[in-house]
Amino acid sequence: MNDSPSRPGTGTREYVLPLVVRIERAAPPPRTDALETSARAVLTLLADERSLGDGEWARAVRDWQDARIRKVVRRARGAEWRRAEALPGITVTGKAAEVRVFPPVPLDGWPKDLARLQVSGTDLDDPEPPVDAGPSAPVLWTNPDLEMSAGKAMAQTGHAAQLAWWELDGEQRAAWRDAGFPLAVRTADPADWRRLTTSGLPVVRDAGFTEIAPGSCTVVADHPALR
Repeated sequence: MNDSPSRPGTGTREYVLPLVVRIERAAPPPRTDALETSARAVLTLLADERSLGDGEWARAVRDWQDARIRKVVRRARGAEWRRAEALPGITVTGKAAEVRVFPPVPLDGWPKDLARLQVSGTDLDDPEPPVDAGPSAPVLWTNPDLEMSAGKAMAQTGHAAQLAWWELDGEQRAAWRDAGFPLAVRTADPADWRRLTTSGLPVVRDAGFTEIAPGSCTVVADHPALR
């Protein structure tokens, strides 16, 4: 799934952040686990020393963040996943989900082993409803009125985690990183959605490339430090 809210900047060449979720036929991950893992994967890449300063990924990360923070989620299984794991990147695991995030690449310059992976087929379900998130946990609240495929929602929750990261100061970022980026993804109660979107918390507004109308509010990033 392909998404790209924008941030003012000076980048001229469009970059995209590739995310690959492992979906084996016999044991697909639960939907919420995949969404939470993809969000943590984005944060893990942003905090990685290779993405900072003079790190080997830093220029690509800066160019990507200076334009649209476009993300594309693809799926892999078996040999496809093994080939993806051989490329430079970071694999983040959840309870059952595995997501590999890669440094940003030009929109027209995907590595061939990623370019051949399918975007469709990322539909996932939760066998059981997720438990309520604790009051102190960062929560990425999804819009209860929108239907999104798992791939679409993974990109959107990744955006929300990134917007929260931008809003935090250095000490707050370090605390979140050192704790292992705990977070929960939950669907907001319809009665709370308007309050969330007008609360001053970071809100993802979709660019409208796929699935939903441009400008739709998809996720609110409710980090305790930003309340």
